[in-house]
Amino acid sequence: MALLHHADISPTKLELLAAWLPGRTWFSGDAAAVERVAACRFDDPAGEVGIEMMMVRAGDGPVLHVPLTYRGAPLAGGEAFLIGTTEHSVLGKRWVYDACGDPVYVSALARAVLTGGTQAEEYFEVDGQKQVREPAMTVTGSGSHEQALVLDVLRKVTDGDPTVVTADGVELSVVRAVGTRTPSGDEALTANWPGLSAPVVMATVNLG
Repeated sequence: MALLHHADISPTKLELLAAWLPGRTWFSGDAAAVERVAACRFDDPAGEVGIEMMMVRAGDGPVLHVPLTYRGAPLAGGEAFLIGTTEHSVLGKRWVYDACGDPVYVSALARAVLTGGTQAEEYFEVDGQKQVREPAMTVTGSGSHEQALVLDVLRKVTDGDPTVVTADGVELSVVRAVGTRTPSGDEALTANWPGLSAPVVMATVNLG
């Protein structure tokens, strides 16, 4: 489960993305008009890293898939994937990363794809009571493996659409411009949110 906080964030996630997205080869649209379309969370088993799959649109551009991780300290060796830092009124300073370069996200994604997993339940704590938030987006993995890989080290990350992440025994392809192409793979993660006519492929996994 993903615990959410009623908090002020400065700069906001969308402000960070408006500055970062124009530097991506797969970006198209108006960076001054970045808006959230949908999002969901994955669990970090250690409870340390926030993991969010965010869908945004920039003006008239396509829906873009931007997975993010939120950390309370810098990711060792992750400088190339740092989107920026933000101040969270509850959690303090947070380092925000393109999650394709974060082993915690890649492991969570592989786990969901290979075991037929879904998004995490999101909730707030209000006066000691858990208030569950209805998901704005759902994801489902196609696999039926009983146990997924734990990927502590990423061997290579090739930015592009798809962004290809190579680790020991596995290759993941993460779609960026949603609905424009479907990478091949042994198993896939599909997503759905209001307004879509049918689920779309967000990522695939090839096992070595």
